[in-house]
Amino acid sequence: MNEPIIKAITLYSEDLFALLLLADPSQNNINEYLYKSLIYGAYINNVLIGVYVLFPVDEQTMEIKNIAVSEDFHKRGIGTLLLHHAKKETVLKGYLQLIIGTANSSISQLSLYQKNGFEIYEIKRDFFIENYNEPIFENGIQAKHMIMLMQKVS
Repeated sequence: MNEPIIKAITLYSEDLFALLLLADPSQNNINEYLYKSLIYGAYINNVLIGVYVLFPVDEQTMEIKNIAVSEDFHKRGIGTLLLHHAKKETVLKGYLQLIIGTANSSISQLSLYQKNGFEIYEIKRDFFIENYNEPIFENGIQAKHMIMLMQKVS
């Protein structure tokens, strides 16, 4: 496998939205943050295989609003590569901390984020029940609560 190249995305494509919808099944929710964010994609042979979205929360904090890797490229280190890139971009832009949220049912993501230095700091109870029209299930568990994780980056 060729090494992925990560670069900023400025043109929105069907491939981009297909990846974003893997991590967030609501097109409306994606539209809420996408156009106020920085978007970066991982490419292999000019094919988009991963993406993350950085959203400025305040003067000190950036949030990864969405991070997704094409299912064909899971378990190959692409998610870790994207997280490291997001940390570097956060520092380069002068922010002090990076946050990310995921569902209580997102076992793999919780593991990945903690292995990469993020620590749980908040639970937004009933977030997925209140913000999504349809129930979301992962790993046989209903997504109810948003678990927020943070990492100091500078």
